Amino acid sequence: MHALFSILDLVINIYIWILIGSAVLSWLVAFNVVNTSNRVVYMIGDFLYRATEPALAPIRRILPNLGGIDISPMILILLLIFLRNLLFYDIYPALS
Repeated sequence: MHALFSILDLVINIYIWILIGSAVLSWLVAFNVVNTSNRVVYMIGDFLYRATEPALAPIRRILPNLGGIDISPMILILLLIFLRNLLFYDIYPALS
């Protein structure tokens, strides 16, 4: 059972880093630091978009319009951290 929770913790951590990478890449593209006409940048951006958009789209529908500021990755990261803490509180209540 501990191995299953360790794998789940690893998957949550990797997804958090994918969310951070997606946000950073979107900033770099918005400020013209990187160009999506570069094939490698396009492929990385496409992967990050396909990996994060299914989880971010429902959050974006719920959030009000903040005038161009997208806080949905931050909300999802906080939810994932809460989920991870909730899972590991049940396993190790004395450590939390």
